[in-house]
Amino acid sequence: MRREVPPRARALASELAVLFRSDQEIVKRLSDAQRRLACANDRLWSGLHPDALGLVYDDARVAVPERMIDALGSGCGGEAHAELVRALQQVHWAIHSAFVDYQSACEDRRRLAIDVGEVGQRLTEALIAEGWSRDAARHADVRALAAAGTR
Repeated sequence: MRREVPPRARALASELAVLFRSDQEIVKRLSDAQRRLACANDRLWSGLHPDALGLVYDDARVAVPERMIDALGSGCGGEAHAELVRALQQVHWAIHSAFVDYQSACEDRRRLAIDVGEVGQRLTEALIAEGWSRDAARHADVRALAAAGTR
């Protein structure tokens, strides 16, 4: 049985479809930030070496293996201690930036979820007002409803 989709319901469904696309973009941002966090963490972990911990904690002047400096992404050349500190700073800011971006995307997604809930409720009410059962209205395919008048 095909049900008639009232214009108000179609408009609300279209609004929900746009919100769903926004959610997909936010998920991409979350994935990108998570990837950057993991990459920076890998750089940090692969660069850790017992000799380097002495540099960080008690400023001991021990040799820093080139492998460690390369793993942290700072390149070679110059004094090893300064290179290590620069490399650690770069990793720190990479982690900080990715974390801020991740938190921002989470907040955007939280706000979007509120909007989706509100529009979804209005859509359900509009369909029920047109004679749809509560169950049918709650489980309606939003994309199909949005496209109902465009065929």
